Amino acid sequence: MTERPSGRPRTAASRVTVPWVRTRLRTAPGAAAALALLVAVTAFLAAALPPALDRYDEEGMRRALEAAGPTRTSVQIQVSDADMYLSDGPWEDLFRREQVEGPFAKLLALPGRALPLDEDQSSAGVRTTRAMKAPDPYLSQPDGVAPVFHLVAQGGVAEHSRLTQGRLPKAPEDPGPGAGSLEADSLEAAVTTETAKKLNIRVGSVVHFPRAEGDPLAVRVTGLVAPREPDGAYWSALPELGRPHRMVTQGPVPSQYWAGALLLAPDAGPALLATPGAPARYWTLAPDLSALHGRDLEALTSAVASLEGGPLLERITATVSPNLDVSTDLDDVLGGYKGLWSAIGPLVAVAAFGTGTVAAVVLCMAGGLAAARRRAELTLLRARGASLRGLAGRLLAETVVVAVPAAALGLLAARLAVGTGRPAQSAVAAGAVALVAALALPLRAVAAHRAVGVHTGREDVVRARPSKRRLVAEVTLLAVAAGAVLTLRTRGTSADGDPTGDELVSLAPVLVAVIAALVLVRLYPLPLRGLARPARRMRGVVGPLSLARAGRAGGSTVLPLLALLTALTTAAFGGSVLTGVTDARERAAVFAVGADARVFDLTEAAKGVEERVRRAPGVDDVTPVKVSYSALAGNQRVSLAGVEPDAYAALSSRLDDGAFDADTLKADGEDTVPALGSPALAERFGDDPFPVILEDGDSFTARVVAVRTWTPALGADDFLVVDGSALRAGLEPPTGLLVIGDPPDAAALRKAAGDDAQVQLRTDVVAATVESPLQTGAERVYAAAVAAGAAYAALALLLTLLRAAPERAALLARLRTMGLTRAQGRRLLILESLPQAVLAAVGGALTAWAAIRLLAPGIDLTTVAVSTGAPAAGRALLRADQLSLLVPALAVVALTVGVAAAQAWWSGRRGAVRELRAGDAR
Repeated sequence: MTERPSGRPRTAASRVTVPWVRTRLRTAPGAAAALALLVAVTAFLAAALPPALDRYDEEGMRRALEAAGPTRTSVQIQVSDADMYLSDGPWEDLFRREQVEGPFAKLLALPGRALPLDEDQSSAGVRTTRAMKAPDPYLSQPDGVAPVFHLVAQGGVAEHSRLTQGRLPKAPEDPGPGAGSLEADSLEAAVTTETAKKLNIRVGSVVHFPRAEGDPLAVRVTGLVAPREPDGAYWSALPELGRPHRMVTQGPVPSQYWAGALLLAPDAGPALLATPGAPARYWTLAPDLSALHGRDLEALTSAVASLEGGPLLERITATVSPNLDVSTDLDDVLGGYKGLWSAIGPLVAVAAFGTGTVAAVVLCMAGGLAAARRRAELTLLRARGASLRGLAGRLLAETVVVAVPAAALGLLAARLAVGTGRPAQSAVAAGAVALVAALALPLRAVAAHRAVGVHTGREDVVRARPSKRRLVAEVTLLAVAAGAVLTLRTRGTSADGDPTGDELVSLAPVLVAVIAALVLVRLYPLPLRGLARPARRMRGVVGPLSLARAGRAGGSTVLPLLALLTALTTAAFGGSVLTGVTDARERAAVFAVGADARVFDLTEAAKGVEERVRRAPGVDDVTPVKVSYSALAGNQRVSLAGVEPDAYAALSSRLDDGAFDADTLKADGEDTVPALGSPALAERFGDDPFPVILEDGDSFTARVVAVRTWTPALGADDFLVVDGSALRAGLEPPTGLLVIGDPPDAAALRKAAGDDAQVQLRTDVVAATVESPLQTGAERVYAAAVAAGAAYAALALLLTLLRAAPERAALLARLRTMGLTRAQGRRLLILESLPQAVLAAVGGALTAWAAIRLLAPGIDLTTVAVSTGAPAAGRALLRADQLSLLVPALAVVALTVGVAAAQAWWSGRRGAVRELRAGDAR
């Protein structure tokens, strides 16, 4: 048996080592569970953001491509006429089926993974490049103009359509390669059912195309086919292939005519040489939309550029012919989407950085709370010889055991709840949360126990004197924050088109909150010192004691105040963004409709519509208008509206835009009619009178007396608004009704308007102003940021109050032995907590207001709020929302009062015996 240095023998029991981590977890399971819950929730939020953005990105990109349509997104490859003229062999050999389908398989494989192609929707064939007029009288001719057709010999018609009548066309007999010209006076073709319906074509119909020499070319329709996917690229990439389009001639009197396509057999390519349509081989490469991802935007853009003028184009010319043209609008579509993402991405980054900063500060506060609660324990360990390294290692092991599994659980929950995109980014985000949570307690303990000591001096906030190093750090932060704010104001949130933005600029609201926290911490002791002496002369004990207790609070208030200010700023900033987006959409909807609802396309036969609409449920007022969209002002075509001046002026004033004085618009019987005009017309005509001619022959002389950029009846185009009494027929019957209601009943309004009239509601237009999932995704991210900011603010406040809870409970117990009543104890705790709560609430509201005012010039909400095709309602700037500023601040004060009152009530129920035990270190 060995002996110790003290002389006492060592025993087996003395060599037993108690496991530190297991013992600590058993001793304080509640604290471990609370830390695990905080880390799991924070890791879930952090890990859910990257896949959520990926999902919005992919959905937004797919929506943009679908909205553009196959006509713009498909890659068109077409051989030019030079290919025929430079050919040594017969031209017919160039248009044979094997010359079309041979290069097709190679073209599909050329882009590879850089641009995934949909082989099923891609197509190849021969078509006429010039539209040929068909003067047959039985064909539909809207304005007496003969329709035009393209002859298309495209492969795969049988597989992509369903035969409804007749049979598929056959190609004329081919004499074979090198046999010379293939003469054909008649061809067979099929048409789609929609083409047949609109152009009055049946099975057996013959369409004739005049030629420069000889008889017209006759094309007999042998069958009707119904496309299986009429909106797919196979039928939609080439205009008029699947459905005819109504075209308009150019000239002083525009006329409408039909443009369609006749589908020839895939082998009929050589026969097109007998037509005047300039045939050419073509290949249509349709992108596979399901395989395109937003994260591959740069690679897609590069691949499209290579197709149009790069290595891929060289490979295409080597495969097909050097004489070809490659065209697509896919690069423009991708560029437009990139611009949308570049505008929305940095704005989302502002919310992400703000919420992330709040979460990191709260995790550090949790570690600081644990270090403060265990201060006596850690001081004793240091006094008995524990090294800083050993102490930090044990504390790190203790927190790692809790933080890492909790972060892994949050990561797993995020992957299951949101999606599987970008696993590396999600893992890094969850790992960062675990790292901060694990290091907060050891680092705080090391900082507090660098020197071995048992007793420490007071750390009153009024006696705290910041060090010079802290002053240097604060000045540095101030300079960084000023640079970030100035950059955001002058350049905006985007960084040269980078969708992720500039990290420093995205941190601008957080930096403003940091500077505000540092300033408030320095200013906070001043009023406490000033009130300390007058408070001593107050009657009663609660007031002076609460003020003295507030002054003796721990001097380390920077972190709690920073957490509260950052959380309140993030919540108010996000709430103001959401409010600004909603207001911008409402404003765009008002610009589009002109009222809460619009009834238009009223005919002269519609009698009593105005009265029926007035009686509809939800309708408060109705303003009739008479609109002409083809009036002539001088020699310029403009839109003109005849209105009743008083009612129309009241409507304009109610909409807060386009308001004017009704008396200036009233016609007084003179030769010149006063008019409300757009800026362009006012600039053109000035104060001079000018003639106005309507399409019904009515005419008068008008003069612009007031200028507005927008008016409810006509929008923002070149317009004139005149008194309806100046029109020859007056306002009867009106062509439209502008309806005000809150809100008008849609079904009743449509029933009152009748079947022939069109009804447009502002509420419907609001929903239509959003065109991309990126916009809705940005809203959801900001809504989550507001909710998370509010939750973390409440948590930071609770952690601050919990840190002082044991000391307050002991104080109440001691004061009750001296005669303090429960009501006085409750008031004492509330008044003691109020100074810091009021400081955080007022400071948070002012900081959020200042951050919004400072950063508003560099933040444009228009891209997030409305679609690119929405009516121009001006630039949507960020404005401070009063509810977003006041509600979180008042909630902080209310929560502080509630927690203090609850603590006083609970302390009264527990009694004072436990708090007054001898030797209990508080």
